[in-house]
Amino acid sequence: MEKKELINILLVEDEEFDVLRVRRTVSYYDNRIKILDVVSNGRAALELIKDHPDTYDVVILDYQISGGLKGEELITSIKNLDPFIQIIVITKMTINITNYDFANSLMRAGAYWYCTKYPGNIEEYIYQPTDFILSIFNAYEKKRLERYKLRSDKKLTQNIENLLEMKKIIGDSEPMKQLKENIEKYAKSDVNILINGASGTGKELVAWNIHLKSKRKYENFIPINCGSIPGELIESELFGHEKGSFTGATANKPGLFEVANHGTLFLDEVAELPLSAQVKLLRVLQDGEIEKIGRTGKINVDARIIAATNKNLANEVMNGKFREDLYYRLNVVPIDIIPLRKRGNDIIQLFNHFLDYFSEDMNVEPPKVDEQAYEILLNYKWPGNVRELRNVVQRLIINSNGIITAKDISNPMILRNHIIVKEETNFEDLYQGQVLPLKDMEKLFRIKYFKYVRSISNSDSSAAEKLGMAPSNFYRMCKELGIK
Repeated sequence: MEKKELINILLVEDEEFDVLRVRRTVSYYDNRIKILDVVSNGRAALELIKDHPDTYDVVILDYQISGGLKGEELITSIKNLDPFIQIIVITKMTINITNYDFANSLMRAGAYWYCTKYPGNIEEYIYQPTDFILSIFNAYEKKRLERYKLRSDKKLTQNIENLLEMKKIIGDSEPMKQLKENIEKYAKSDVNILINGASGTGKELVAWNIHLKSKRKYENFIPINCGSIPGELIESELFGHEKGSFTGATANKPGLFEVANHGTLFLDEVAELPLSAQVKLLRVLQDGEIEKIGRTGKINVDARIIAATNKNLANEVMNGKFREDLYYRLNVVPIDIIPLRKRGNDIIQLFNHFLDYFSEDMNVEPPKVDEQAYEILLNYKWPGNVRELRNVVQRLIINSNGIITAKDISNPMILRNHIIVKEETNFEDLYQGQVLPLKDMEKLFRIKYFKYVRSISNSDSSAAEKLGMAPSNFYRMCKELGIK
């Protein structure tokens, strides 16, 4: 049989008659309730609590106790010393009180419960025994739950900190400093975010950091790659289905919106969503409700949406492949992640980070690295971005003999095509193979670039700011280019 824990009581009462009545009232449960100490004034009670921390579970306190420290002031002082102690107030003052002001003042000070003392001609009990004892049990349970919640919150907080450490963003370049500042800023709100960046730049990592720094950090983070699920199944995955709603639906299935309720839903490669799913997604973003396949009623959901794409969504909109209204719903706050080749010394910092990480994972000493090897890493264009760098480090550690040289890096099995790389500007896409005079090429580039910047901006003023121009100059140049 499980042994019940003893509830330790501190009684603060200056009348011996009432001390005896309290003892008699709780005597029916003397196997569970023990009055450890009795004091006659507030200062003595505070000294005991201070000198014997975590000793008392419940304080039974006479409201009209003699001495300077009493009432709400004493209750607040006790809670300041030990916020988990529960306080039950006994008083003669409330017999004729018909409003709640007195009770509210006690609760605001930190009391758990209060009751009116029986008249003095009732010698056995201080108050109705069943209610009085039940209040003590409930007060103890409240203390136990509050302690458990504190431990759980600490554990959750530590788990979040561990996750943040595992998913920290490496890099001190100016673009990465700005990215980290934006993450801190945008995590404070629930606005939808669209992360733009090439494959392998770490879009999901950015989404994780936003989630873990937000008020939703204790809830689910649900990632889904919209391009990896067949079009006919995407709606079932996002919104769920009821049993028997279609062939093969043998059980109820909650959609990812339900699973992510109160948390964050990360829609990676959102440009791959079929138009039918885009319509339903737009409705969810507008109304906060989902329609499960096979269900007549709607379900309320509250999930923060972070979307990501390696495509130019503005171009997808112009080409009719992505809904314009959905684009603006998702693109409330855009975040652009630059390619790895533009991050300078972050390449070395990331390389050394992965070198330490995978060396520890493989239980080997981290290899030494030649300066010439670092130079090759800095000059490489990294078409696969951080993901490619991560894979390169793994291959190097497996093939390393304690030192990584330029020759090791240049090995085609390690760094593929490190000499022949794609240039940053694909001129063929710009002028379609025809060689133009420089002046015409400059104009063509300006037109395309101005249109692009305007497509990702909310207004002409915003586009001008991105280009570092005054709005009047932006408007004038647009007219000259034939855009306006």
